[in-house]
Amino acid sequence: MKQPFINRLNTQDHDFLPSLQTLLAFDASEDKAIEEAVTHILEAVKQRGDEAVLEFTQKFDRSQATCMQDLEVTPAQMKRALDSLDKTQREDLEQAADRIRRYHEKQKLTSWQYTEEDGTVLGQKVTPLDKVGLYVPGGKAAYPSSVMMNAIPAKVAGVGEIIMVSPTPNDQQNDLVLACAAISGVDRVIRIGGAQAIAALAYGTECIPQVDKITGPGNAYVASAKKRVFGTVGIDMVAGPSEILIICDGSTSADWIAMDLFSQAEHDELAQAILLSPDEAFLDAVQASMQRQIANMPREAILRTSLSNRGILIKVKDLDEACDVANRIAPEHLEISTTNASALAEKIHHAGALFLGAYSSESFGDYCAGPNHTLPTARTARFSSPLGVYDFQKRSSIIQISEQGAKTLGPLTARLAYGEGLQAHAHSAEYRFKKV
Repeated sequence: MKQPFINRLNTQDHDFLPSLQTLLAFDASEDKAIEEAVTHILEAVKQRGDEAVLEFTQKFDRSQATCMQDLEVTPAQMKRALDSLDKTQREDLEQAADRIRRYHEKQKLTSWQYTEEDGTVLGQKVTPLDKVGLYVPGGKAAYPSSVMMNAIPAKVAGVGEIIMVSPTPNDQQNDLVLACAAISGVDRVIRIGGAQAIAALAYGTECIPQVDKITGPGNAYVASAKKRVFGTVGIDMVAGPSEILIICDGSTSADWIAMDLFSQAEHDELAQAILLSPDEAFLDAVQASMQRQIANMPREAILRTSLSNRGILIKVKDLDEACDVANRIAPEHLEISTTNASALAEKIHHAGALFLGAYSSESFGDYCAGPNHTLPTARTARFSSPLGVYDFQKRSSIIQISEQGAKTLGPLTARLAYGEGLQAHAHSAEYRFKKV
């Protein structure tokens, strides 16, 4: 049977939910070959450190480096990359960085404490992570914007050192990536990638210190490695394919909406673009616009595969039902392109980022609006949030019990401890209010 240009569903059809579920699903099963390769790489780096990292970099990235020092980018090289940009390009990056920084400044958690009547002090102490590893894809998938979206929040949080790793196939550096590292305040850049880079950051080597957390996107080998080292270090998330869901009442140009759907579908063949509307004629108009515009898109082949396999135009009963469907899907990006976007947004409980109104293209969020573009995918927006300053800070509880407080809390603690059969806990509390 011939593949559709894009799938069409109607919430009133009896098979709507199973059909939707089929289209939402993607094969996230582990590839045995990838898992075996990653296991081998992690163990090799854990056991042999820099020697193994260098071997894998020579093999997979075809690097001519003969020692790890050859793979380190100097601050002078970063500055030269920044200075090599033309005036407009540099100003654009600096303006985007400034907007991202100003937004994330508002996310900083603060320490606090309060004193109870008996003099007991309780509170919270907020401290930044010491070291963070930032993974930046290289080669065909080089995303300078991801450097800023990861490094700037870490700097705002007060992280002591940011170590960026990025593969450079055939030793070809991406000056735009290095320029963004300079603008964002990255401390060190090392030209390594893949599972070996994740292993080096997680376990530490002679030249690369162990970090506290690893953030940033990567391919299947990187994702597998991040999952495996979690617990040894923290990670941001294991992201799935890009997603966009648009709720539209038909008041926005069909050409605009068609291009917004393309904006995520062009990422890769597994990306997902969904439009919900109560206006069937508008759905027809958007589909016609997509079919008309797709031939002019450089990534036409990827778009066609993504749209035919996972793209969906959904006819809903009304906008309230559109919000219900959107909450079920919990998309990475949610555009509400309606005349009452703010009111509808109140009904949305699960989305990585909300773009409200006809002018709020998702692409603004990817580059320069300010909020982070590292977002939860694959329905994880039900329980997780965008990357932010809070991912680079941690909280410690403060408990300072006064003598009077011990007389109040001691008996309560002892009774609770005896109830759990933990006598040492109980005696420890009793010592504070009983004379022994």
